[in-house]
Amino acid sequence: MDTLQPAVDEIADGIYRISTLVPDVGPNGFSFNQFLVAGDEPLLFHTGPRTLFPLVAEAVATVLPVESIRWITFGHVEADECGSMNMWLAAAPNSQVAHGALGCDVSLNDLCDRPPRALAEGEVIDIGGKRLRQISTPHVPHGWEAQVLFEETTATLLCGDLFSQTGPGPALTANDVLEPAMQAEAMFGATCLAPHTGQTLRALGDLEPTTLAIMHGSSFEGDGRQALHALAGEYEAMLARS
Repeated sequence: MDTLQPAVDEIADGIYRISTLVPDVGPNGFSFNQFLVAGDEPLLFHTGPRTLFPLVAEAVATVLPVESIRWITFGHVEADECGSMNMWLAAAPNSQVAHGALGCDVSLNDLCDRPPRALAEGEVIDIGGKRLRQISTPHVPHGWEAQVLFEETTATLLCGDLFSQTGPGPALTANDVLEPAMQAEAMFGATCLAPHTGQTLRALGDLEPTTLAIMHGSSFEGDGRQALHALAGEYEAMLARS
């Protein structure tokens, strides 16, 4: 992976997308995205896998010192979400992993080199200039311990694997992300379908996000409520057909 080159783009005020397109995943490549939220106590959402750590750390350093990161968090426990978390803990001596209590109890109390901070449901991390609210989303899109973060000052939803898309694309788009996401879903079948899936997605939409920070593919700017409600409808239709 030493030939890969992450791109760094500011997708909302003080929120930076660090994206590495890995060409040999899927038919036309697959991007792995981290989101750096600047503030008095900077927060990194997604760490990337261990193999990407040197590249991602170099990219982070173009925005702020790696050692200044205070919070490390992610959507769920999976290699691309948190594989390099202990490398980040070592690189940023004052940093701490933060996750919902379930994820800490099930996995992170054991996996983290330093004890993680278990977040209460709906707890807000105030990093100084930005406020990130924890929201548990069990099995949406997958993982019992799944969560998202909602940055309240910019109405940015750090939404993990929701709306995953394949291939290259712009850092931020106002174009439809639903159709590409459903194409990726047909390819990978990565999303859990459960009776509560649609309800969970609609509740996220009711936050009225204006930016969706997406783990794989382009981030979205526009009517996040409409996009999430439409995604809910698609998954409910899939569940009804199953």
